[in-house]
Amino acid sequence: MIAELISVGTELLMGQIVDTNSQWLSQQLSAMGIDVYYKETVGDNPKRMRDTIEMAIRRSDIVITTGGLGPTEDDITKETVAELMGEPLALHQESLDALERYFAGRGRPMADINRKQAMMPVNGITLPNHRGTAPGCIIEKDGKRAVVLPGPPSEMKHMFTTSVVPYLESISDSVLRSAYVRVAEIGESTVAEMLGELIHNQTNPTLATYASTGDVTVRITAKCKKGENASAILDPMVQRVQEILGDNVYTVKGEPLPTVIAQLLTEHQKTLALAESCTGGMVTSMLVDVPGCSAFLKEGLVTYSNEAKARLLGVPMALIEEKGAVSQEVAQEMASRVRENAGADFGLAITGIAGPEGETPEKPVGLVYIGVSSPSGTQVFQVNFSRNNRASNRLGAAQRALNLLRKKILADLT
Repeated sequence: MIAELISVGTELLMGQIVDTNSQWLSQQLSAMGIDVYYKETVGDNPKRMRDTIEMAIRRSDIVITTGGLGPTEDDITKETVAELMGEPLALHQESLDALERYFAGRGRPMADINRKQAMMPVNGITLPNHRGTAPGCIIEKDGKRAVVLPGPPSEMKHMFTTSVVPYLESISDSVLRSAYVRVAEIGESTVAEMLGELIHNQTNPTLATYASTGDVTVRITAKCKKGENASAILDPMVQRVQEILGDNVYTVKGEPLPTVIAQLLTEHQKTLALAESCTGGMVTSMLVDVPGCSAFLKEGLVTYSNEAKARLLGVPMALIEEKGAVSQEVAQEMASRVRENAGADFGLAITGIAGPEGETPEKPVGLVYIGVSSPSGTQVFQVNFSRNNRASNRLGAAQRALNLLRKKILADLT
């Protein structure tokens, strides 16, 4: 089946609101084996909306709209879709009752204007909204299907998950299942080259790579009939990709790197302390975002200045003055001292030049030293990001530090 997504709202075209709905819907539909060929954004203009939806109905099997289901005059998505599908609207008593309960529960009377939201296609499927006021609907005609959803992401996602997914599964004879192999420390072009033979000869499953700063994901997707064992198709390819990419792979389940670190530390009852300079607490923040981090995270210090490195960690000021704050020796002291001071099993330290200023001929922007310490010893790694973008250097340093920590944990556990 071919799907088309239409996001409705002049505010989207003006850049006042970012359209996250279509991205999320594309991911959900892809996972179900439904191909998304087109995405459009259209404002609240009646003619342009009609033209856009009419074309979508003509060329796609499923048209999914988001937005334009409010009570005001310019909220006309449902009306436009119903007209194009030849479906009259009528007052839907259950939707009206739900609206009245919604407002009553908030101690407010329902305005007459909201009755418009309870007008639903006579022969369509009404989708209840358990997160807001606007119900959605599904209209079928001549093998075409239109799914009309509200614009607020929380409402749209809940409605899609609880009502639309079961409907789409009932009309589809195939499914897609994907595995996500995530890789650190090597770039997308290198990953693609290493997997070149597999990518060139791919049939089912298929492989695709996409990158973010410090991270590459290999998506492996298998298409199968309902009831077939997708794992029988996926698992051998996942294993092959993992063998080729080696210890650069940090997960085959798609979790982000901080989650993988958290799982490792928690599972083995190990603790961590951090001292960050150029990353300014970014690594600590990434780990704190993982629920349950209190089980392994002892402390995270931002020792940005030389004085902070000396006062909070005990790094000798003479060493900082001799070698410089951005140096292998200082990174080693930071990592070992933060671990010892906190009584943690592992210590992680980062010091570098994020830029765009502060470089010297010997120490360019993007130079970072990462120290990883445990009772088995302290190692320091030099990384050169060679970017003039401060944010990218900091994020890259944070990602690299986490992966070096992961490798240290695994090495100590074996």
